[in-house]
Amino acid sequence: MTEVAYDDLKGLRACISNDFGPWGESLAVSQKLIDTFAELTTDKQWIHIDSERAESGPFGNTIAHGFLVLSLMPAVRPVTTYQLVGWGSAANYGIRALRFLQPVLSGSSIHARSRLLAVEQHRRGTLITQEVAIQGVGSDKPSLVFELQLLYMA
Repeated sequence: MTEVAYDDLKGLRACISNDFGPWGESLAVSQKLIDTFAELTTDKQWIHIDSERAESGPFGNTIAHGFLVLSLMPAVRPVTTYQLVGWGSAANYGIRALRFLQPVLSGSSIHARSRLLAVEQHRRGTLITQEVAIQGVGSDKPSLVFELQLLYMA
């Protein structure tokens, strides 16, 4: 794996790619996890928590909340083809172009992959934009896609 200093803009820009990197680790999305998220967020819509009703619903099963799937990104962190070094802290800067494309059924597993889209100098450090796709294992279509912006600082 190539090590690139977080403030080496030219080196980081060389890692920009049209191709997604490899899949990260997978994670099972259990009904218990979905129910816990429903309790925490008070989003108790039947398509998430009522297994009996969901069997005859549009997906044939309960589904994970879209924001639950998004929040699981750190657990299924995509593998990158480079390793950032030399930074002291990193902060979530924002998410752009978030799209929910396909539901995640209860009991299925998800994984993620990413590609580097942009590298910008920021007054506080280096702003990196990655496109991330989180997808059901074995599925041919992502469940959600978004552009994650991270700010790396000294």
